[in-house]
Amino acid sequence: MSFSHQGQQHRRSTETEDKKLATRIFDKIKGEIAEGKWFEKLPGDDYTFKDLMDKYLVEHSAVNKAVSSHKRDKSLSAHLNKVFGEIYLTDIAPKMISEYKTTRRNEGASPRTINYELVLMSHTFNLACGEWELVKENPVKKVEKEKVRNQIERWLTADEEKRLLKASPKWLQEIIVFAINTGMRQSEILDLKWPQIDFSRGTLTISEQKNEETDTLPLNKTALMILEEKFKLHKEEVDYVFTSQNGTRMGKRNLFRAFDNARIRAKVQNFRFHDLRHTFATRLVQKGADLYKVQKLGRWKTLSMVTRYGHHNAESLRSVIEIMDEGIEKGIITNLAQSQKIQVTRSPLRLVSG
Repeated sequence: MSFSHQGQQHRRSTETEDKKLATRIFDKIKGEIAEGKWFEKLPGDDYTFKDLMDKYLVEHSAVNKAVSSHKRDKSLSAHLNKVFGEIYLTDIAPKMISEYKTTRRNEGASPRTINYELVLMSHTFNLACGEWELVKENPVKKVEKEKVRNQIERWLTADEEKRLLKASPKWLQEIIVFAINTGMRQSEILDLKWPQIDFSRGTLTISEQKNEETDTLPLNKTALMILEEKFKLHKEEVDYVFTSQNGTRMGKRNLFRAFDNARIRAKVQNFRFHDLRHTFATRLVQKGADLYKVQKLGRWKTLSMVTRYGHHNAESLRSVIEIMDEGIEKGIITNLAQSQKIQVTRSPLRLVSG
């Protein structure tokens, strides 16, 4: 059957080979259209949100995302399924999503976490609207994201670094110093293998990361020294650079547990392992490194993501402000000094009672 509704042409199967029955079905739909009671039925009418999320995790997330991102999607989807899991897609409205935000907020979820959940939900609905053709609209688009207060990025001061290293075992000291001098993420450090390192060129190659590209990065003397020392003790059968006591890949939980214990002993407050990456960028910027080059070294997607690391102290800004002195004739400064001296001579200070 073929018919027009609200300016759109529709072609549908009556799902029967009986012509008389097909005619009655067609007449019924024409009657519903005339009465304003007909609505286009989409596959999403029979899809629950959990059905959609399961489809997303299997067909999209597991295929197109890194393992860590896929795990995060599964974790985020668990919270969404608690509320929307048994609801049909066509019944999910913006008001329900707004109420979900309030519920999560009352449960203690941070604005950033709530936004991560909404972003996942929105991306899932975008696929449902597009290539999967399950629904017509994405209800998440009509809901505002939570406001996230942009806190100043935390970085390690020289004194804090000294205390932290002193409180750490040798294997953890190596990882901390390596992280500060490369800006590598925790997963990239733990996944690092010897074939990725070229000692002759002083470079390191990273193949699997967020932007799915391969980057060859230069290493400074400190990072190379750590790698060279570890390579002297390297065993042929061990692939990973930073390993557990058994020579296997170190687990992130063991790393975080040891790091947190060292941080507490060193009395370094409000500092995460990921903040070592912030320390890398901040120190480069404070020493006058070009922001574009910092972006390339840290492999941030945009330059704006690097500008947040511009935490300058007075001394790091001195070289910039002194540019103002360039080109000023010494005579001008001398004349200013002499002029001030004359004014002081002509108008001596007097003590005034009262």
